[in-house]
Amino acid sequence: MKYQHVASAVEMQHLDQVVMKEFGLLSEILMERAGLACAQYFMEVFPKPNFKRVLVLSGPGNNGGDGFVIARYLWEAGYEVNILSFSSKRKYKGEAKKNLTLALKLGIPYQVIKTLQEFQKYFVQTNPAVIVDALFGTGLSRNLSGLYAEVIERINKYKIERGTKVFSVDLPSGVSADTGEILGTAVVADVTATFECLKHGLLNYPGKEFAGEVKILSIGYPWRYLYAKGYEPKAIFINEELIKFLFKPRKGYFHKSRAGHLLVFAGSKGKSGAGYLTALGALRAGAGLVTLATPSSLQTIYATMLPEALTYGLPEWEGEPDLPSLEILETLLAGKKALVIGPGFGLKERAQRLLFLLLEKTTLPLVLDADALTILAQDLTILSQNKNPRILTPHPGEAARLLKLNVTEILRNRVYTAQELATQTNSVVVLKGPHSIIATPEGRVYYSPFDVPGLAQGGTGDVLSGIIGALLAQGYNSLESALLGVYLHGKAGKLLSELKGPHGFTASEVANHLPSVIKRMANPYD
Repeated sequence: MKYQHVASAVEMQHLDQVVMKEFGLLSEILMERAGLACAQYFMEVFPKPNFKRVLVLSGPGNNGGDGFVIARYLWEAGYEVNILSFSSKRKYKGEAKKNLTLALKLGIPYQVIKTLQEFQKYFVQTNPAVIVDALFGTGLSRNLSGLYAEVIERINKYKIERGTKVFSVDLPSGVSADTGEILGTAVVADVTATFECLKHGLLNYPGKEFAGEVKILSIGYPWRYLYAKGYEPKAIFINEELIKFLFKPRKGYFHKSRAGHLLVFAGSKGKSGAGYLTALGALRAGAGLVTLATPSSLQTIYATMLPEALTYGLPEWEGEPDLPSLEILETLLAGKKALVIGPGFGLKERAQRLLFLLLEKTTLPLVLDADALTILAQDLTILSQNKNPRILTPHPGEAARLLKLNVTEILRNRVYTAQELATQTNSVVVLKGPHSIIATPEGRVYYSPFDVPGLAQGGTGDVLSGIIGALLAQGYNSLESALLGVYLHGKAGKLLSELKGPHGFTASEVANHLPSVIKRMANPYD
């Protein structure tokens, strides 16, 4: 199976070196392939005659060299091409210098830009329909300022005022390849053509907003060789092929015991919806049996709302589970295959103490979410006493509490914080959000393929916890459960956004749509 990798700037530099030095592909060949692939894709999305006038902006490094190759192929195809360079000819080295020489031999108009006024002058003269942004790629790590910042701001202004389109090479200039941060300012692209791997900056906000439509272009990396040597990037973009590989359709004689019995410990006074949605998500995701353990005052409510679930009323204190619940829970754990703790659980002192005691007792695979994560933020070392396979499903606020950071720091580098939390807790971590990130203690990272704004609604996280818990109960391991759960949840949200509208569908609708998603996975022809 070929994975869709997501690479950091360092990983891309390493891959380039391996391909050139170990595998023997010349750097000139890689640049030629990159430029040709970009030019071919450019001609697909910006065909003549509507987009015949093209202005190629070439930066000082190899990204600029890619721009020269693109300019050559577009020129040969009959486009009216002009090159504006932001570095003198003598500063280009190696393959970038060779490709500038070839572009000049063809007679492509070329001008070195030293001031914003010069850029404005040549823009007006050429009146391009499309700008090729080949200024900076994955290697940029500093904030842009001076002429580059001024030109980029002007490009973005021309997009609004004149409708000029922008085709970015590898990354929109100014977007951090590793985090999606904006390094001072950044080009707002209509299309971004990136090479071989997605980049983290194209999947994380705000960088994603600047990238437009993203296309991954092959330039001939020998992936079988790279896999054999263990050189592949650690992050993977989840695709349908991976999900169908992991998913186990039910075959032959099947009964509810084979589908697993999940215990959900959730709900408290004022938060009854969380327990209901978790149990509903679990049932819709295929758990054979679901028992919802909850404060006794809520048992009748749950039994009425969701008759398909078993319920058990626990001793309570001020609407939250009380310490005497522990002995009952130990009995309830018998025969169960997995345990979900946390949605609407409560945060009072007795509930907190009960959670810590339960974590010491249980040996079941766990999903920890919501209030359970807030309680654990007081003392993560409690998890070191629990050797169970487990999955933590924090949103950025919960992750911030667990890592003693602020939410801004979490969002600034989601990959790092998800990996750090996975390492500290020795757990699989699902950091929820657009393109949710799944991280393992071993350092693997997976991105959800879904960015569904309509899922930003109360209760959808509870449904996700139930889905993942159901998958654990069905015999999937922690990583498989997290990957499949995030995919099922995101796909259900995606389909609902297409059926009903971009937002306004509810968490229970997400849960109820799961069988349709599972049907598509189970039937390879759907």
